[in-house]
Amino acid sequence: MDKNSNSVIVALLVLIIGFGAGYFARGAQMPSMGTHMMGDGRIMGDSSMEMGTGNAISDMVNGLFGKSGDEFDKVFLTMMIVHHEGAVEMARAALRDANREEIKDMADSIISAQNAEIVQMREWQRQWYK
Repeated sequence: MDKNSNSVIVALLVLIIGFGAGYFARGAQMPSMGTHMMGDGRIMGDSSMEMGTGNAISDMVNGLFGKSGDEFDKVFLTMMIVHHEGAVEMARAALRDANREEIKDMADSIISAQNAEIVQMREWQRQWYK
């Protein structure tokens, strides 16, 4: 792996850990299928936008608990797509509002990497489960 790849991996880990910790600390609810978590923690559904109020860690574990095989994979992919979309949204905010060029560079890398993974995961969903 080259230095740029290592930097991207470290940046993604920092984002995931930071994003997850803040998200879970607020007691936010894990978005369900058909919803999307906004950068400020609101859950946008088909008909309305509401603040998440459940215990996200419990919801996440419960969402995967007892599942295996294709059922696990479907839920995992859905959760990861939502998670990656949140990372992209946060990185876009960094591009817009960050002061340091290093953070903006990292945000560009995050957007590129996470969008590529979203495309891959959606393709897997399409191929495997439609």
